[in-house]
Amino acid sequence: MESYDILWKTALPEIEKNVSAVSYSYHICNLFPVDVIGNRLVLCTKAKILASQITDTLKDKILSAVKTVNEEISEIAIVVANDREEYLSLYESEQASKVAPKGSVINPKFTFDNFVVGASNQFICAAAKAVAERPGDSYNPLFIYGGTGLGKTHMLMAIANYIKLHKPSLNVLYATCEQFTNQMVESLSKGNFTPQKFRDIYRNVDVLLIDDVQFLAKKQATQIEFFHTFNELVMQNKQIVLTSDRPPKEIELLEERLRTRFEGGLLADVQPPDLETRIAILRRKAEEQKCIVDIKVLTYIAEFNDEDIRSLMGKLTKVLFFSKLREAPITIELTKEALKESANGNKEELEIDDIISCVCNFYKISKQDLLGKKKNKEFVEPRQICIYLITDMMNVPLATIGQKMGGRDHTTVIYARDKVSDLMKTDKKTATAINDIKKMLLKQ
Repeated sequence: MESYDILWKTALPEIEKNVSAVSYSYHICNLFPVDVIGNRLVLCTKAKILASQITDTLKDKILSAVKTVNEEISEIAIVVANDREEYLSLYESEQASKVAPKGSVINPKFTFDNFVVGASNQFICAAAKAVAERPGDSYNPLFIYGGTGLGKTHMLMAIANYIKLHKPSLNVLYATCEQFTNQMVESLSKGNFTPQKFRDIYRNVDVLLIDDVQFLAKKQATQIEFFHTFNELVMQNKQIVLTSDRPPKEIELLEERLRTRFEGGLLADVQPPDLETRIAILRRKAEEQKCIVDIKVLTYIAEFNDEDIRSLMGKLTKVLFFSKLREAPITIELTKEALKESANGNKEELEIDDIISCVCNFYKISKQDLLGKKKNKEFVEPRQICIYLITDMMNVPLATIGQKMGGRDHTTVIYARDKVSDLMKTDKKTATAINDIKKMLLKQ
């Protein structure tokens, strides 16, 4: 017997206590369970009128009874189907229609639970949770802005992961502004991906999350398309959440009609975290790596930088790696040695060149090919690994990295960094190559 059958069978006596004999005989007895998706129990009935009546009058009582059996169930779905096979066919068709653009991967590790809250981000975290709990009802749009590495993307994905868990029937779409632009341009070229398909993707969602919206600047055609997408979703009471590195009024060459719409919801400014919050973030990162690091070491690292959390975590990663390489405990002395280049303020450009040269030597390719525009795999993979190493081992602005890596924008740097970071978790060859390059760099 399937888990949903057991759940339903166990809940029936409790339901019978809470509804009339007529309702139980006419409505409840004509329901049968077919699935559990996340926290949602799916019940079927063969008659559309019964589904409507049950949804209107009995759904809350059914949920209350089911929760006495399994408190994890937070939603009941009533669908019309003759049997489970028909339901599965309908469900698969529905999922197939929810086509998300390429590259819009939502990292399941970015949640509200693992976001360290401090005085600098308490407001934005509360706003994001309110949006996740009641999409379309609170702060639409929610516009999050702040500097690089302060958790804006984490907040977007935390909203997405919360909704996927607690409201799985909703269609959530996360994309960068660059992806939105590229897909719009692709839809204008001759091919199977038409403008209508593009609009179907972005306008048939319940929650739209767009990262780095400042890149709409200077792109007139993209702004027009985004304006109509924005209006369509708001008119349908669908939730929109946007991030930017600056507030709407400071985005140059942004159409006034878009600026006023962005400012029509809630503007949330993410400030750099204070020392205590930085220490807490580093402690959480160390725990994720299953390492116990003395508070004095965490404080020493946290005092390096008060603006970019990502660079701080990169420093901690460097210390942890240095400890494993030396097979020595993590002390203040070892930490200072691992970070001595940063502490001495050596030129970042020279350090970047060291990493570029090391990657070129490791993969036996020329610097011209590494920094060029060729899309061959033998160049793209080293290029992305080189970007990952720079972001991981150094405290350098993303824009600077992009310029040093052949004049690429910072969204390309983010994409390469995140792609390699995810690849290391599943591809031992990539992880080994990165560790080998790090050893070469640390011995220089």
